Amino acid sequence: MRVPALMLQGTGSDVGKSLLVAGLGRAFTRRGLAVRPFKPQNMSNNAAVTDDGGEIGRAQALQARACRVAASVHMNPVLLKPETESGAQVIVQGRRIGSTSARDYGALKPSLLPRVLDSFSRVGADADLVLVEGAGSASEVNLRAGDIANMGFAEAADLPVVLVGDIDRGGVIASLVGTCALLAEPERRRLAGYVINKFRGDPTLFEPALAVIRDRTGLDCLGIVPWFAEARRLPAEDSVALDRMPAIAARDGSIKIAVPRLPRIANFDDLDPLAGEPDVVIDMVEPGRPLPADADLVLLPGSKATRADLAALIDEGWDIDLRAHVRRGRPVFGICGGFQMLGRRIADPFGIEGAPGDSAGLGLLDVATEMTGDKTLRATTGREATAGAALHGYEMHIGRTTGVDTARPVLALDGAEGERPDGARSADGLVAGCYVHGLFASDAFRAWFLGQLRGGRTASIGFDARLETTLDALGDHVAGALDLDRLLAIARR
Repeated sequence: MRVPALMLQGTGSDVGKSLLVAGLGRAFTRRGLAVRPFKPQNMSNNAAVTDDGGEIGRAQALQARACRVAASVHMNPVLLKPETESGAQVIVQGRRIGSTSARDYGALKPSLLPRVLDSFSRVGADADLVLVEGAGSASEVNLRAGDIANMGFAEAADLPVVLVGDIDRGGVIASLVGTCALLAEPERRRLAGYVINKFRGDPTLFEPALAVIRDRTGLDCLGIVPWFAEARRLPAEDSVALDRMPAIAARDGSIKIAVPRLPRIANFDDLDPLAGEPDVVIDMVEPGRPLPADADLVLLPGSKATRADLAALIDEGWDIDLRAHVRRGRPVFGICGGFQMLGRRIADPFGIEGAPGDSAGLGLLDVATEMTGDKTLRATTGREATAGAALHGYEMHIGRTTGVDTARPVLALDGAEGERPDGARSADGLVAGCYVHGLFASDAFRAWFLGQLRGGRTASIGFDARLETTLDALGDHVAGALDLDRLLAIARR
């Protein structure tokens, strides 16, 4: 007998599947059910380290939190992390197995299905309900052969499917009807209904459309979910969210942090706790625009392809802007790949992140990095090395950084044999970087960090508490729009 499970598949990418799974996870968990999230295949450079020592998509880590359980590598057994326009690193059950082109991945997919089903079985072993999220569109018939992300997985695991359509982008009637038309008859029989997501305005105006969709597909509407404005407070799944980030004018007295938008930016949710501060402005600088001269700080984010992103940064002339910024006596901070770029040199002799080679760094820190074959993946705690501000976060990197400036570490991390240093500072203290992601979510560290940018400034929000409050609100929001009893009955068929 299979575990009760329900799969949400979208009529397209970014229709809100991840958020709905998180909301349903919190809503059903608050009913007393043991709920687990699952996504067979994800593609994202926003990843999280799990308690069992691997990595999964950031969205699945958030969904696990919504379900009030520890994140596991089995919640997202296949994670693709784009490195080029047509290639990605492949993570299977939390561990990197190599890189592949999009075309070669098509041949690899069928061999991954047994491991995906193994993970699904493990996730469901102690669950009352598994909420499964598809990837992209359910109707991508060109990718159907060997599919493990949508209907291919639903058939292999024998799951009922609910379609999710995004009315905010327009064309939701055509997207639902068209998706059903493109599915094979056995796939259509798996459809238990559909959900309209991101609705604004009066839902009664949509009632005539329900009859049209019913007539063309035979499916019932399982609910219309209104727009959830507080979603901006939750970590985004991938860099699509950055495309919608509005330009924000700096207010008088605010701290302005400039962040260059790198082509392979990774784990950019590092910025969320800073962006949540009422007196902090994050200026995400798009290609074609110089780094702003009035920035209080330039922050170099993580990267999935560090040498390639460094080349892109230099092509934009941002290296010149960075040096001018430092000459003005203003600080620069790098995280992970951004930290590596600040050094004198980055060597990748084995071609781990692309073609083998050696790149000159920005030279703002007296350190050098060599890419190594082993990937560091671990949750960590510690303190800021000089002021002692407590922090928690995670490490997720390939490479070892050494050099003179590491004698002035940024962090002192907890270890089995005592504290271990992480990061480096320049002699004048203006340039610094470290490997730890997520450290700004630590209220004490964030307060110290902002105070260094503007004397006397302190953090004004409790980031983890706000995240929990937002997840509770999301659970209430989804429960108010969808019939949870009917969805549970569908899952238990």
